[in-house]
Amino acid sequence: MKIPDGRKIRCLFGTDGVRDVANRGVMTPEMAMRLGRAFVLFLTEKGVPRPSLVIGRDTRRSGQMIESAVIAGLTSAGAYVKVIGVSPTPEVSYAVKASGLHGGVVISASHNPAEYNGIKFLDSKGCKLSDDDEIAIEEYLEDNFLDDWRPTGASIGTYECDVDIRDSYLKRLWGLFSDSRANKIFCVVDCANGAASEVIPELVERYDLNWEIIGNEPDGININDRYGVMDLANLRKRVLESKAELGIAFDGDADRVLLMDSSGRVIDGDIMMWILSLWLDSERAIGSGLTATVMSNMALEDHLSNKGIAVHRCPVGDRYVFKTMREKGSKIGGEQSGHLIIDGFSTTGDGPCTGILFLKACCEVGLDIQTLADRFQRYPQLLTNICVSDHRRIINDPEFKSMLDQANEKLQGLGRIFVRPSGTEPLLRVLVEARDEVLLEQVSGQLVQDIRQHYSLN
Repeated sequence: MKIPDGRKIRCLFGTDGVRDVANRGVMTPEMAMRLGRAFVLFLTEKGVPRPSLVIGRDTRRSGQMIESAVIAGLTSAGAYVKVIGVSPTPEVSYAVKASGLHGGVVISASHNPAEYNGIKFLDSKGCKLSDDDEIAIEEYLEDNFLDDWRPTGASIGTYECDVDIRDSYLKRLWGLFSDSRANKIFCVVDCANGAASEVIPELVERYDLNWEIIGNEPDGININDRYGVMDLANLRKRVLESKAELGIAFDGDADRVLLMDSSGRVIDGDIMMWILSLWLDSERAIGSGLTATVMSNMALEDHLSNKGIAVHRCPVGDRYVFKTMREKGSKIGGEQSGHLIIDGFSTTGDGPCTGILFLKACCEVGLDIQTLADRFQRYPQLLTNICVSDHRRIINDPEFKSMLDQANEKLQGLGRIFVRPSGTEPLLRVLVEARDEVLLEQVSGQLVQDIRQHYSLN
């Protein structure tokens, strides 16, 4: 689809693939099969006539249905497919690279409730596709050639189940511990009743890790339900009861992770990026610095600038984190929500990898996990949602830009303002962050009042 200035935008794909309530909307078996065919046609047009792919899914009841439809689409278009069953997104990414494949497919709706499902594609490096690549796949969906292009005979694709990749993936996770005492730390690990439920228990048993596991009894409908990053209450309860040194929580496909100290305080992506950046810097492996999204707290920049480590900002979304990492030459990037990418270790959000490397970093740099939440001292923030008639027009209005300039002048470099339109509602999201709480309330209050007077529907 083109917008008035001529640029193409995605319509079907969101920030993390195609997602909807399973068996409804754009997440029907029919659409899943067409997406599979379109992905192969996209690869064929790029010079890969018989692509080899891997497919994995999370624990949702609809996963087998969607997986079967995607496999039918892939093989109908001539692809060879390795099927690895219930697998975290980072394991699928690892399988692409370890097996030398042309790409991968993940069937998951990540942190969403069980009734949802989704499809996301990976390239030959195990990375999520770019916006332009997803736009190209959408265009293939609209092309009549997609329906006419049907290989026959020996050109039809095949699939087989691969049970060997799990062993290799577990060895890779164990190898992240190396010789540090990180593997001795007592942790409670919450698998969100998702894809991590297939991997983490086997990792713990095989290598005798001092980890207690919760949220690892998936039944197809309890993924992300009262467990995982979306609800930390059970993890907090168990960490406090067992006197664990660290809590680790994944989301449904384990590409996100949040941590918790022994007092039950959350260690979010910002704190993880702080510690991991210090560790990488000590190893001379940080490149040009850290890439963080516009949502990361300014305290992160303060901590790292004091150590001479640069912070590059980018839009929200791990695809944009990875893109900026490439452009800037940084070796670590991530989001406050717990999506982290560490070059040399992962090419997509990787919860197990991040959790293990965080333990390793704390041990090797000599940091006490229990002091981190206090030491971070994040800037206070105020987020206000304002109902407006045309948020995209407002963003480009000179009068609106003048309001922002005046508000920024009042902050005097002691904070920042971030405004973005909602992608799904007629809302303008206004985030003001400042070191001083009084200044924060003054600037936010005046800016919100000015916007409401000029643009609000209320």
